[in-house]
Amino acid sequence: MKKPPTIRDVAAAAGVSVSVVSRVLNPESGPVAPAKRETVLRVIEELAYRPRAAARELSVGSTPTVGLVVADLANPFFAQLADRIVWEARSHGVQVMVMTTQEDPHLEADSLDTLLDRSVAGVIATPTGANVEKWARLQSMGVDVVFVDRTIPELGNVDVVSIANTDSARRATEYMLSLGHKRIGLISGPVTTSTGRARIQGYQGAHEAHSVTMDPQLIRDVPFRGDGGGDAVGSLLGLPDRPTGLIVANTAQVQSSVRRLIQTGVQIPEDLSVIVFDDNPWTELTTPPLSVIKQPIDMLAVHSLELVLGRMQGKLPSTPRVIEVNADFVPRSSCSPLLLTPSR
Repeated sequence: MKKPPTIRDVAAAAGVSVSVVSRVLNPESGPVAPAKRETVLRVIEELAYRPRAAARELSVGSTPTVGLVVADLANPFFAQLADRIVWEARSHGVQVMVMTTQEDPHLEADSLDTLLDRSVAGVIATPTGANVEKWARLQSMGVDVVFVDRTIPELGNVDVVSIANTDSARRATEYMLSLGHKRIGLISGPVTTSTGRARIQGYQGAHEAHSVTMDPQLIRDVPFRGDGGGDAVGSLLGLPDRPTGLIVANTAQVQSSVRRLIQTGVQIPEDLSVIVFDDNPWTELTTPPLSVIKQPIDMLAVHSLELVLGRMQGKLPSTPRVIEVNADFVPRSSCSPLLLTPSR
């Protein structure tokens, strides 16, 4: 990737000193002759130079700003994540500009343009998986980027904070297998996202490790928005050889999936053992309480903010960091051994 231009590059191209460029960028620091100011501004435009926002804000005593691009605030997981990041940022004296993409790559592209125009110091984001060039351009302009929960394979130079998705799905599947279930349904996120792919891989890996044949018909990758979880439950229950266990690994579709199970009169765990990926207290209040992969939202927020602040302050090595936080598996009464379920 082409190295972004520096303030020294601007000064050299404009034929002025670095201090002159600095005064153009920060008018309160001193006057600049109109002709020189115009020359510097023209070179800044030609070189597409973006001053380091963190350094600029610190130099003028203002509060640094971090952009937060989340996929969907209607999703309780992302709402909690955004709330926690804002709370953590406030404790560090950092402002957060929150934007939501609603899982739409076009809205994401507009959000990135807005953040670039606002010259934010850094960005924490749950990417849709698209807009690779725009993400790369944001970095090339000197903006520090940290992906949280998801990543984009083509952008290997971005810091990433996520839960151990593959391991979490593997553990949930292995628990079902240990109870004697051989036909386990999986409702995951879209395979266009890193979380969707990783959780399917964990599910597949558990089957392979236990020498259990996996039926591809039992896997449903559905969008995060809408009621795809309920529709997936309906299609799984409609199979001639329906599953005896179900893992809902799409956090946004947990409520839709459970609602459909209740509406269709499925008895949990007598008819179907269930594990969901969620971090909401309501999972303990159902009858029976649901077994969950409890996602460590607080840790995701803390690590992502620490990374972006470390980058902004120049305290981290250039090598990108990948932090995986282990999720907790909390077994409850929604799972039972296959032998205790009635024959079909």
